[in-house]
Amino acid sequence: MENKSIMSTNQNRLITAAAGLGIGIVNGLLGAGGGMIAVPILKKLGLEQKSAHANAVAIILPISILSAVLYLFKDYVNLSDSFIYIPTGVLGAVIGAYILRKISPVWLKRIFGGFMVYAGVRLLLK
Repeated sequence: MENKSIMSTNQNRLITAAAGLGIGIVNGLLGAGGGMIAVPILKKLGLEQKSAHANAVAIILPISILSAVLYLFKDYVNLSDSFIYIPTGVLGAVIGAYILRKISPVWLKRIFGGFMVYAGVRLLLK
């Protein structure tokens, strides 16, 4: 029995490491979108819906900061163009975190799924 638990722990570590790599690649390549991969993976690893969303944000934050710094050094980013979005983005994050605490997991799942479908269709049509 003990070997099975060790194997599943090692498998979880391998899955977690591969997921982190995939999330980082998608987020670095597309500038966002890693959270759309992180949430389903975190749920599959046993987190509840709200915890999966909150942890996805915590995962994406350092990855996004690193991506932004790398883009900045490669001259892909003009800081003056970016600064205009930061105050309202921070406000939106605060509002989103407040709403996350209040919304039911069922509605959170529906909103997340709807957003994924909308984003996918929009990308395909534009």
